[in-house]
Amino acid sequence: MTIRSSLFGAVAAAFLLAGAGAPALAAEGGGHDNRPHRLSWSFAGPFGMYDPAQLQRGFKVFKEVCAACHSANYLYFRNLTQEGGPRFTEAQAKQVAGEYQITDGPNDSGDMFQRPGRLSDHWPAPFPNDNAARAANGGALPPDFSVLAKARSYHVGFPGFITDAFIQYQEHGVDYIHALLTGYADAPADVHLQPGLQYNKYFPGNQIAMPKPISDGQVEYTDGAPQTVDQYASDVSAFMMWMAEPHLDSRKRIGFQVMIFLIVLSGLLYFTKKKIWSKVDH
Repeated sequence: MTIRSSLFGAVAAAFLLAGAGAPALAAEGGGHDNRPHRLSWSFAGPFGMYDPAQLQRGFKVFKEVCAACHSANYLYFRNLTQEGGPRFTEAQAKQVAGEYQITDGPNDSGDMFQRPGRLSDHWPAPFPNDNAARAANGGALPPDFSVLAKARSYHVGFPGFITDAFIQYQEHGVDYIHALLTGYADAPADVHLQPGLQYNKYFPGNQIAMPKPISDGQVEYTDGAPQTVDQYASDVSAFMMWMAEPHLDSRKRIGFQVMIFLIVLSGLLYFTKKKIWSKVDH
């Protein structure tokens, strides 16, 4: 009875400490941090897949808004046509590539030159180097978008991280990016903003150098989707997830096929074993 009571007390204490730890972490940087809301993503779960229409809208937001400051060094124009992605036609991808001038060379005279983009080119960076990027953004370096959706996350705590492992929830990064883009607000009275910084409910410390990047109606959609900040944030977050994990659809498909194969193989091995050993006198 004493041992059982001690174990119960230890478990209860662990839960109380876990609950107390979350507000303590959230209190860092001014006490106004909020945990991002979990959204319903088409690619979530073991059977989730990307929505090509959403990826096309997300690419439009990225191209017209985000690409002015953020690079995507691992994205090639040809990737826009691949299976499991936005699924642009080759002609559409060539048209997008042709809108950009790419530095190439040297030519026969030894000089670098500009030419229209090709499918084999990677997405052009908005600045020639990091120093130029910092100089244009008040000293802040805009992060590369290529793997940002997998590199960002937020604190879940105990026992949430264990639950996420069982339900295979891996969308913390896109939840955070969506929350960040929709989290701009007026600073509370007790928060003193540093010069040049904006208040954001979800950014660590609540003060971010990036001004609010997008507003309602800023990007025109042609498929009837809402032209709101929330929709823009969802679409570009999904596109960033695809950039970070472009083979997610095929990986899940192959995994499902492997599971079916293993189940069938296990059945065949079981009946083979019964057939062989049925003639052995036990």
